[in-house]
Order: sequence, then C-alpha cells, then structure tokens
Amino acid sequence: MKVKDCMTKNVICVGEFESADVAARLMARYNLGSLPVRRLDGSLSGMVTDRDLVVRCLAGDKAPGSVRVGSVMTKRLVSVPETMDVTMAARVMAKEQVRRLPVTGQGGLVGYLTLADLSRVDDLSMEAGECLGEICAPVRHLD
Repeated sequence: MKVKDCMTKNVICVGEFESADVAARLMARYNLGSLPVRRLDGSLSGMVTDRDLVVRCLAGDKAPGSVRVGSVMTKRLVSVPETMDVTMAARVMAKEQVRRLPVTGQGGLVGYLTLADLSRVDDLSMEAGECLGEICAPVRHLD
C-alpha cells in the first residue's frame, strides 16, 4: 500500500509570511498541534507547532501579531513522497519521532500522513503501535 492510499488529503497550511496569531487561530479552529508552512511558490519550508508558538514567540515576549511564522517555525522538515510504501513511511515516523508527516507529490504538498491514518488501515495497526512506541520512548543518553 502506498502513502497516497491512506493519507489525509485535506491539509490546513499556513504561509511563512503570515503572522503567528494566524497560525494559532488555525490550530485552534481545526484542533491541530502543527501546520505545514508554505513558501509563496507553494513549496514547503517547515512546520510550525503549538510549542514553536509558545517557546519562540510568547515566552520571548513577542506579540504574535507582529511575528512571522517563518521566524518561529521548525525549519528541519521531514516529509515523504506519496508513492512511498506506507510501511516505510511508518519507519520514517518512528525514526524521526514524529506523529505527522507532510506528503509531497506533483511538486508540492498533497497530503498528511498521521498515526491516526496508519491506525485505520487493518494491516498497519501493528506498525502504528510500534511507531507510537518509538515516538514516546525516552531519549537515551550516552554516559
């Protein structure tokens, strides 16, 4: 099964030049913890999370209406192509310890693969559980 067969196709995004309060309102309205961030040309430039908004904006005493999403987002972006095998995508989620992956194709964002998407596929419930276990596992420190 390919990622495109089980991903969420309707994705709420925010532009990198939008203000942080726009991102926060979108997250609140759609009950989301993160949003893919797009450049003006539609390509992905990062992800903004509720934690990004709190730590990089509010905790820094910055007014959310005057801070651009691009300056508080997480720039390291992990995504997968829509043609990737969904089992491989689950491994990427586990390795990167993320619960959501932007899905790319046709030159841009085409969907979002989430743990919930994986859990709805009968053959992948074990992978979803293992992925969640990896994500929630404590970080091991080498002493």
